[in-house]
Amino acid sequence: MVLSSTTAFADHGTHTWENTHRSVIAVLPTWPGYEKPGFGAPNGVAPEGSGISIALGSERESDLVLTAAHVVDRATRVQVRDSDNGILADAKILWIDSDADIALLRTPTSRPALNLTTTSVTPGQHVCVIANPFGLGMSISCGVVSGTHRGGIGFNPIEDFIQTDAAVNPGASGGALVDANGVLVGMIASIFTKDADIDAGVNFAISSRLLVERIKRVAIP
Repeated sequence: MVLSSTTAFADHGTHTWENTHRSVIAVLPTWPGYEKPGFGAPNGVAPEGSGISIALGSERESDLVLTAAHVVDRATRVQVRDSDNGILADAKILWIDSDADIALLRTPTSRPALNLTTTSVTPGQHVCVIANPFGLGMSISCGVVSGTHRGGIGFNPIEDFIQTDAAVNPGASGGALVDANGVLVGMIASIFTKDADIDAGVNFAISSRLLVERIKRVAIP
């Protein structure tokens, strides 16, 4: 029984990847005058981020992409890149919620979507991050839920974070935090570090509960 349980845990990352990675894309904002380009980007191009194709209803595909507000809030142009074909396309910013660090984009094409629900998690539960760390392309890292309902940390005026030890690095903002079944439980937003932008194992995703609460107020064109 112990061997079976361990094997199931080892395999769930592969299962999670297959079910989710096509729903997570790279987000490339252009910030004219940006003086500290990241990851080899030219001047005026901010470091890449991540975004999640989301379904607000029962649709299987969507042209709506969820990302972190801080990825795009200063951008004059936003492009997206799908993990499968690598094609760049311009995206339109539909809505930015700076208080909760949430933004919604519309892209020219649809892709497999993750349902946006109020699924909850508990400490110790296995989760994975699907994101675009350092602009390298879609990657997966797995760990556990370290804590829930984290607030008052000081990242945003409105906070309800899931804390996880799954590896998160620059470029992962806007990426997906999913459970072992590939269900979206949060959106990667912040890492806690005092010295540099490196993963210290104390990472935060905006809970799906807060995502739903904020997005349901928006009249999406």
